Amino acid sequence: MKNVDPIRDPRKIQAMKTYLKGKSPRDAALFVVGINVALRITDLLNVRWRDVLDDKQHFKPLTLVEQKTGKERRIHLNKPSQKALRDLQSNLPAVSLDDYLFQSREGHQKPLSRQQALVILKEAAQAVGIKDNIGTHSLRKTWGYHAWKNGFSPALIMETLNHSNLAVTKRYLGIRQDDINDLYGQLNL
Repeated sequence: MKNVDPIRDPRKIQAMKTYLKGKSPRDAALFVVGINVALRITDLLNVRWRDVLDDKQHFKPLTLVEQKTGKERRIHLNKPSQKALRDLQSNLPAVSLDDYLFQSREGHQKPLSRQQALVILKEAAQAVGIKDNIGTHSLRKTWGYHAWKNGFSPALIMETLNHSNLAVTKRYLGIRQDDINDLYGQLNL
């Protein structure tokens, strides 16, 4: 499997949001929620409305056990995630709490497939001119990269991503020479 990259440029993130919103509320919500919750795609695609909404349709923390690690995650959905899900919900004919957030169009009660999610993301990335290698894991990597760029501790990022050690997280963040150059340019002691 070839490594994928995070989306580093905030303008490209906005362009992806705009492009996907014009194509499909489901695809836009998949992208927005994906870059804001840092879940692996298999975990994200298996989330149902009951996992994020209570009986009164209010958002609640998403609690799940990660398939890969077996560890429990509790995620408070931020405002962009909540807005994207409300937009999706308002564009659906009906929503049952048992429905998947990101339903396949191929059948009732089937989540979007990992392969279809990949096609959606690659098409959008190409449409907005992203040259890096984008895949489904780019959603999670984008969260990690921007958490790091916004000053969050690599140790906290490591814990959030359930990485086994800091070396994994450092590799995962996709730090490039231009990031190192920025550090030298911005740190003036």
